[in-house]
Amino acid sequence: MPTDGKFHPAVKKIFDARVKSIQEGKGIDWGTAEALAFATLIDEGNHVRISGQDVERGTFSHRHAHVWYQDKDGVYVPINAVANPSTNRNFIASNSHLSEYAVLGFELGYAQTNPNTLTIWEAQFGDFANGAQIMIDTFLVSGEAKWNVKNGLVVLLPHGYMGQGPEHSSGRVERFLQLADASDEYPTEDQPESAIMETTNMTVANCTTAANYFHLLRSQIRRPFRKPLVVMAPKKLLKYRGANSDIEDFAQGLRFKRVLGDVNKNIVAPEKVRRVILCSGQVFYDLWDAQQAQGHHDVAIVRVEQMSPFPFRSVNEETMKYKNAEIIWAQEEPKNAGGW
Repeated sequence: MPTDGKFHPAVKKIFDARVKSIQEGKGIDWGTAEALAFATLIDEGNHVRISGQDVERGTFSHRHAHVWYQDKDGVYVPINAVANPSTNRNFIASNSHLSEYAVLGFELGYAQTNPNTLTIWEAQFGDFANGAQIMIDTFLVSGEAKWNVKNGLVVLLPHGYMGQGPEHSSGRVERFLQLADASDEYPTEDQPESAIMETTNMTVANCTTAANYFHLLRSQIRRPFRKPLVVMAPKKLLKYRGANSDIEDFAQGLRFKRVLGDVNKNIVAPEKVRRVILCSGQVFYDLWDAQQAQGHHDVAIVRVEQMSPFPFRSVNEETMKYKNAEIIWAQEEPKNAGGW
């Protein structure tokens, strides 16, 4: 933080922790990973724009894209301060009014007109996308099929069953999986993953680590085509230490991982594993905590980070390690919702 201004001590503490995590290369959290994705894309000559009802601070106080001075008028924008000056400070975070229909429609147009901008609309809570459902159905999901117009808009839907009740729990991942047109059949050998991604109408993801989220956001601009990306953004993981990543996980040459295999160091031999649990998103950590507490080391937990198009090859590669295991799906949503 700059020394010529006074900032709220709680916010200053957050930025001090970010600096420390980068310097030590350990414990880089979700908000820091997101800021790194934004800043590196800007440094490469792209623009980044995020809008929504509370995006400057972040609904769950994790982003702090704008930091307000306490002793004078004005605001400090950290990402613009560290970006390459030649890029003309091309980061925008804009708190929007309470009309998801209008705001998402505007951002769709912005993303269409500016394909080299990482354009993001974030719902305050995931269910708030219901106010923009017409825009989602008519333009986001089917615009390319109807008008051959590509769009790379990113939609962040905070999601997680933490007992906050209707409209504050569920991003309704099932809606977007129902709207996705990806094949449910195992791909043929002549179908590379890039071709599968390019011929489907959108990507639906639910990440579990800060670094994988970083790579996911960057891939949205780095790949040579544009598709909408819907992210079931976590709430618990924003400040959950288990989801933090180390600096080597952000290294050049690494990519977004569609599937993350079992990470239990105490797991039994592969042929003795009796069950493989497939899951997606923050429920992984609930499963992990229960497994470690109860000592079920004959169970493997595999994370499906990209839900659609379904990563058949990557899932197959993991599950085939355990020849004698049954395969089940676990989720925090009700059975008639979520990824099930």
